[in-house]
Amino acid sequence: MIKIALAQRDFPVGSMTGNLKRAREYIAFARHKGADLILFPEMALSGYPPEDLLLRPGFMHRCHDVLEQLVESVHDIDVVIGHPWSEGNERFNAVTWIRDGAVLGRYFKQALPNYGVFDERRYFSSGQEPLVIEVKGSRVGVVICEDAWVSGPISQAKNAGAELILLPNASPYCETKLTSRLGTLRDRDEECGLPIVYNNLVGGQDELVFDGRSMLLSTDGGLSIRENPCEEELHIACFDPGSGCVQFEGEEQTFNLKENTILESENLVADIYTILVRGLKDYIQKNAFTDVVIGLSGGIDSALTLALAVDALGANHVHTVMMPSRYTSDLSLELAIQQAEMLGVSHREISIEPSYQALLEAMQESFAGCETDVTEENLQARVRGNMLMALSNKFGWMVLATGNKSELAVGYSTIYGDMCGGFSPIKDCLKTRVYELSRYRNTLSPAIPQAVIDRPPSAELAPGQLDQDSLPEYRILDQVLVHYIEQDWSIAEIVQHGFDEDMVRRVAAMVIRNEYKRRQGAPGVRITSRAFGRDRRYPITSGWHEESIRKV
Repeated sequence: MIKIALAQRDFPVGSMTGNLKRAREYIAFARHKGADLILFPEMALSGYPPEDLLLRPGFMHRCHDVLEQLVESVHDIDVVIGHPWSEGNERFNAVTWIRDGAVLGRYFKQALPNYGVFDERRYFSSGQEPLVIEVKGSRVGVVICEDAWVSGPISQAKNAGAELILLPNASPYCETKLTSRLGTLRDRDEECGLPIVYNNLVGGQDELVFDGRSMLLSTDGGLSIRENPCEEELHIACFDPGSGCVQFEGEEQTFNLKENTILESENLVADIYTILVRGLKDYIQKNAFTDVVIGLSGGIDSALTLALAVDALGANHVHTVMMPSRYTSDLSLELAIQQAEMLGVSHREISIEPSYQALLEAMQESFAGCETDVTEENLQARVRGNMLMALSNKFGWMVLATGNKSELAVGYSTIYGDMCGGFSPIKDCLKTRVYELSRYRNTLSPAIPQAVIDRPPSAELAPGQLDQDSLPEYRILDQVLVHYIEQDWSIAEIVQHGFDEDMVRRVAAMVIRNEYKRRQGAPGVRITSRAFGRDRRYPITSGWHEESIRKV
């Protein structure tokens, strides 16, 4: 029997001194638990993804130095840990196998992902050779993350004698990722039939959130999984070489990949909520902020943002401000106060009317002879943005933008107005998802007034204004956006699935026209496979835009 500890935790990018300390603490704990080996996530010493830090010689030198310090301190347990490594003019995504103060071997990642949020070919060269080490009479191989998503590397390790595969990962969350991971394990099981120990990183890094959820796959297809996303813990797995069974200590396997259809989590909305909270918390705290400020409008988006912020940081670190105008309804004022009191956050009210009136008067001569239009609406949003940023500057609070993916997609937002902020927690949540998350949050404890969920959405920048005056119904709009943005369907393909052609063309035109706005927006938590930002890199200036939406 081989006891393997899985260090499922957060290793922040660039925090080499801290990551060395964290690694040593987990090694000592694993040794105390009687583990024969401890497996860390991909790039644990440097954090993942370090991006262009890898291009700085000083960063790479520090990675090597920290690894050397770790090697010297290891005794009475095998340590398998990920880190960047350089040899000559080449860099590698590497794993080093350490035993009793010595390096037994080093593996270089072979399959370098270069899609979606990944840019590994920008930084790394591919490895070629397997690494298989004997542990208590059994031959154990190691591959890294993407190596398991393609055929070849695990079979190579098997051909080198491996009886068990260690699989360190830095696999970020998206709402379909669990199904993808299980499908990948099923593919590798069919390819080589080796048991696999899958250990994943935890924590938020800019837009990405790594959700942990480590897994164990036995030779017979039996699967054990840590189901709670973002849980930081040292897990002990037991591998029986005779049967090829690997499972968490004291637990039975709960799933069989050979017998069951792969399903996404039954708690998808709950999982997403947990991911949003973790992403928000880590972004704020890792960037040395303690408090946030939110423009609370009495609408659903700011209400959900407030609930997320309180769950991430605690009520004492969250501040809200209602900034009414001549168009703000009494209901909005009442609901903002009600939610602030419900969650116990500090709340203030600052009217934008004097500032707004002053701007109208200042622009009166320039606007002479012009009809009132969206310009005057946007002025209100920009006054609010200025007030939020003033509070941020004065008190050191980060402003949270409250826009959702539906609005950002079609430009139903004001650049330098309600788009301003240091972080945008629900940036990748379609409007229909915002409602789902809000209803879910209220099942935990009262957090969002029901009237906020029930009322029709409105920016309240003009008399009687409703979102649906300018946009298709969100239940329709969001379906079109999923097809157009996340699935890359053409207009014709969307229309073939029963959507009105003129509406689809109008939505596509809005998406294209507002790329410049999104490029200037705050980062936010990624929950889909095609978030705005790292996932979707469209040119702002392009003749294809007109070609793609023109009727032919």
